[in-house]
Amino acid sequence: MRSDLYSGHDYYNIDDLLTTEHKLIRETVRNFVKKRVSPIIEDYAQRAEFPKHLVKELGEIGAFGPSLPAEYGGGGLDEISYGIIMQELERGDAGIRSTASVQGSLVMYPIYKYGSEEQRKKYLPKLGSGELFGCFGLTEPNHGSNPAGMETNFKDIGDHYLLNGAKMWISNSPLADIAVVWAKNEAGKIHGLIVVRGMEGFSTPVTHGKWSLRASITGELVFNNVKVPKENLLPNVSGIKGPLGCLSTARYGIAWGAIGAALDCYDTALRYSKERIQFGKPIGQFQLQQKKLAEMITEITKAQLMVWRLGVLKNEGKATAAQISMAKRNSCEIALEVARNARQMLGGMGITGEFPVMRHLMNLETVITYEGTHDIHLLITGMDITGLDAFK
Repeated sequence: MRSDLYSGHDYYNIDDLLTTEHKLIRETVRNFVKKRVSPIIEDYAQRAEFPKHLVKELGEIGAFGPSLPAEYGGGGLDEISYGIIMQELERGDAGIRSTASVQGSLVMYPIYKYGSEEQRKKYLPKLGSGELFGCFGLTEPNHGSNPAGMETNFKDIGDHYLLNGAKMWISNSPLADIAVVWAKNEAGKIHGLIVVRGMEGFSTPVTHGKWSLRASITGELVFNNVKVPKENLLPNVSGIKGPLGCLSTARYGIAWGAIGAALDCYDTALRYSKERIQFGKPIGQFQLQQKKLAEMITEITKAQLMVWRLGVLKNEGKATAAQISMAKRNSCEIALEVARNARQMLGGMGITGEFPVMRHLMNLETVITYEGTHDIHLLITGMDITGLDAFK
């Protein structure tokens, strides 16, 4: 069982920009990761099994919807607190952070933002505590980067809606009690529906054979003439802006989370460089290894400053979707580069479960793709700075 000796890295004294509450929240989640995640995560990842017992524990520490109002099952915290929680969770494992990110940003957030008061009261407190588990259905077999092309649809049958279609690459789906599903009505307008496990014709097949996010559970959502009560329609949004608003919230959390994985890889490589002796001295004394470490902490520090500033903007209601895209893309890029360099520094040991680096590296290959691929986020920035739409 691996000892978790992580203590954090803050080269530019960014802690001076954080409140006492921020630091207390970080310490709480960091201790949770050290005690409940790090000791078991390598084993679960090797077996490609999701540690489902952690769901309620994540609810207990306030990891689900922390920036949503407390009266609706959230934590009533600010956006920097939310980011810190995601960073600490992904420092443990991206699959655990994904679990919290989906539950809070993609299930609780749309119900809070777009749902009725009845829906908020019915679902949000139980989702916040982990009593209910949720997932988010947007990506389809034929439509990933172009969600507006979705084929999943529903028809008005009088006293209910009839839902048909399929979603794939859905985190949490095989265990989810509810799914927030985006589908087109007969006029081709996109709406959100709350689909509940047990509805006839609704199934959630498991996705097998993943080499990434192996400690996260992934599946499909299949709808075969599913009768959805009309009160399960999210009434306060229509169009693609609904799911995209949720994605911006989730991408913000990923921007912080990926830095957590980078920090863990850097921490591992730094410690290893001082302990591993070759040619009569620690490998950290060699110039090429110092170059790797220096570049790692430089890129991590730049990313830390970016997400902190983004958090300030988000607290002020000024953060744009394009700014969030830039941060998500940057954090994923630097995290992958840090993980790759750390893996090289560890040599053969870097591919074993004795160290977390290869697991983070494999996970980040998914993180850089989901919630908008690396290239799509680049085009979002390009469109924002030029005013010219490369998607058409």
